[in-house]
Amino acid sequence: MSRSGIVNVKMVITEEKILSNIDRVEKLINPKSKKQIIQLDDDAYFKDLIESIKTYLVEYPKKKNFPASVYKAAYGLVEFATNQFEENTKKIEELIRQREANIAMASKLKEILEVIIEKEEGWKGVLKEASNKYTEDIVEALTIISKSRNKETQNCQNAMKLVNARIVNLESNLHIEIDMERIEDRSKALSYIGIEIADALKLIPTPVEEVKETVEEVVEQENYIQETTFEVKPSLWQRIKESKIGKLFKYAFRIRIVLDVPTLPEGKEQ
Repeated sequence: MSRSGIVNVKMVITEEKILSNIDRVEKLINPKSKKQIIQLDDDAYFKDLIESIKTYLVEYPKKKNFPASVYKAAYGLVEFATNQFEENTKKIEELIRQREANIAMASKLKEILEVIIEKEEGWKGVLKEASNKYTEDIVEALTIISKSRNKETQNCQNAMKLVNARIVNLESNLHIEIDMERIEDRSKALSYIGIEIADALKLIPTPVEEVKETVEEVVEQENYIQETTFEVKPSLWQRIKESKIGKLFKYAFRIRIVLDVPTLPEGKEQ
């Protein structure tokens, strides 16, 4: 067997290994997967997988002959990570709104409790209004407090403890903070993929096979005018860079990803 034949066999094995590593990373960032990335800083296995993929992209000797299968898989990984990052951003925004709403509810519940304890003017209307905003157990506790002539009775004290506990819970938003921290940790891992993999893809020219497939899809789906008119597709990673977390990573790592038609990144040949 010739020396070139041996090299080719090794490259096939390496290509299969990298494709396997890309698949493993996708499973780790898939929200439906049982085993997910939790904390980027503490997950050496995840970092090693990313490093192996990045090294393959950067150190591949002849970029013109880069395996189309690996290029497509790596690009797909970045796209998948970017989409997941955007979903996480939406979840964070939703949790922030929920946290603000809970704090407002806590403040309002304090006012309601004070009005009912002091039997201020219009307290009955306030109690009725509370029944439309708070859970049944809180409304029941407020009702007990309103009917108690002696606020020192055990029944009344228990009711006030329940209401005050709910106020503390709404103010602390502990479960929301935990969810936000978990999502932010996943977003760091997703950003890490973009920083390491998307940046490395810039060095590789778009494989000819991918260009052919893209053109064939366009021909099948569009008429002649649309076939000859191409629009610039925004960078996948650009969506991350425009977000709050993405801007921090952009500043720290000076990312610059530019994607043109076709939809796969166009790199510079070494």
